Amino acid sequence: MAQNSTIRSPVFRQSRTFALRYGFVVIFVAVVAFFTIAAPRFFALNNFISLLHAAAPLMVIAGGLAIVVLSGKLDISVGSTAFLTTSVGTLLMVRQGVSPLVTLSIILAIGILIGAVNGFIIVVLRVNSLITTLGMMIGLRGISLELTKSTNIALPEGVRRLGNATIGPVFVDVLIALGLMLILHLLYTRTPFGRRVMAIGNDQETASRLGVRIGRITFFCFILSSLMATIGGVMTVIQVGAVSGSIGSGLEFTAVSVIVIGGISLFGGEGSILPGALRGVLLLEIIRNGLNQIGADPYVYRFVNGAIIFAAMYADSLRSRVPIDPLKMVSEEPLPIPVVEGVSQSES
Repeated sequence: MAQNSTIRSPVFRQSRTFALRYGFVVIFVAVVAFFTIAAPRFFALNNFISLLHAAAPLMVIAGGLAIVVLSGKLDISVGSTAFLTTSVGTLLMVRQGVSPLVTLSIILAIGILIGAVNGFIIVVLRVNSLITTLGMMIGLRGISLELTKSTNIALPEGVRRLGNATIGPVFVDVLIALGLMLILHLLYTRTPFGRRVMAIGNDQETASRLGVRIGRITFFCFILSSLMATIGGVMTVIQVGAVSGSIGSGLEFTAVSVIVIGGISLFGGEGSILPGALRGVLLLEIIRNGLNQIGADPYVYRFVNGAIIFAAMYADSLRSRVPIDPLKMVSEEPLPIPVVEGVSQSES
């Protein structure tokens, strides 16, 4: 009884609210301060620019995956999508002599096709999104390994040079990544599509009753996720200079991690791409960079990463879910409510 009184006390509730609201900021500042003291070169401008350069592919992939997660679904095939599309692209350029621009168009189309297949299985065949994308993850990686024979295939010299292209002191891929995240953020916050994604993520049944076309929105979310995974994969391969069997390995779990760390709920409907997903990417990359600066064992990063993910998941389970009125989310463009007696309007 005393324990329940403690839990319900105003002090406890205020402490929990403060931790959930400002906990990330406290952790972020503490991490930066620690590495600044432990590694003198950590806070240098050049190191910060390099950190953003390394984080650029993950920014794009996490941004696309965030749209799916905000809709209450999950896509863990993004790493294998990145691997397959970049493997095909590299082989086209190296062995078939296809120009880089034509190759880029082809692999973007492949990425869209993969997303469409995921969407079809989930929406039309009604298979759970986790099971669908798990199967796709395994299958696409198998195809990629067969195509590349698990060997490293170097990009043409002209394409490799793009990995270090800059505008002033900033790498081009950083500008592209931030631009794409901004577009995705505006798509989610300023368009009818985004309001429908939010409505689905909060309560799919209610959204369906309001006339939101669940199937169409979900289908497009998975296409968007695969497209961003393809672009992120292209950035990764250009930075590395070659396709190898490790491209995209574990990337899906890293992307989910940064999304959760950034405050996006895995239950859907809560969180943001900017600053949410972006700050998650930056925190993980700061930790990776800082541990490298102080010469820590590479395996320590996995332990620290796991601890942060656990803390973020625990915070997600504690976070108060404020009820959102779906009518407000779609009020700018009224949606028809079904009028056929005995029939609810939902789209498979």
